[in-house]
Amino acid sequence: MVELSELLSVSGATIRKDLTGLELDGRLVRTHGGAVASRASGVRAHDRSELAFEVRERLLVVEKAAIGRAAADLVRDGDSIALDASTTALHVARHLRMRRELMVITNGIRIAAELAGLPGITVLMPGGVLRWEAFSLIGEWGEPMLRRIHIETAILGAVGFTLDEGLTDVNAGEAQFKQLLVEGARGVVAVIDHSKWNRVAFTSFCPTERLKLVITDSRAPAEMVEAVRDRGIEVRVLEVGSGR
Repeated sequence: MVELSELLSVSGATIRKDLTGLELDGRLVRTHGGAVASRASGVRAHDRSELAFEVRERLLVVEKAAIGRAAADLVRDGDSIALDASTTALHVARHLRMRRELMVITNGIRIAAELAGLPGITVLMPGGVLRWEAFSLIGEWGEPMLRRIHIETAILGAVGFTLDEGLTDVNAGEAQFKQLLVEGARGVVAVIDHSKWNRVAFTSFCPTERLKLVITDSRAPAEMVEAVRDRGIEVRVLEVGSGR
């Protein structure tokens, strides 16, 4: 990092911002003190599915934190909610710590750890196979449990969102779990930053018409935001600074 700053005659802050932008585009992966090319690290520039949770967690942090806070404000004491294993859902969880008599269903290990031991919150996790990419549990073991419970609100991230395909994910197992949450929830809230709009991933898990609310940031495409609203779906656009 210091060498790059000296070589290019720019500040360390500028270097960090540019590296984060290149990481978001899938062109490199940041490491301690620097970065490596995505090809050398096993990450393909055109395939963001290869980005591990710890990498995605560092991307668009400002936007995700604001979206997470806004989504958490919707949750009331006594609710039963579902969170997926996305990095944005982790920000939602971080703002739920003071809730009481709250039931949280999640397959996200990081989210469960964030809420573990809090006196007012019960965390329910389905069984399954551990995915290191998302620190999540997926598989058919949790389906019988999810078929029996009632969820007030499912708060879900996504890899992509379009009007025609709805919310999409790169992993079929993650999508299957999210689809069960969508089917069992009274309302579905999408928590997606601007980079997810007009992007289609491998498989759909929630049609656009099933959404009650979309929470995003001010860099989301205005034309598509209005198209979603025209379908009777609320879109909450947050004015936040860039996290790149």
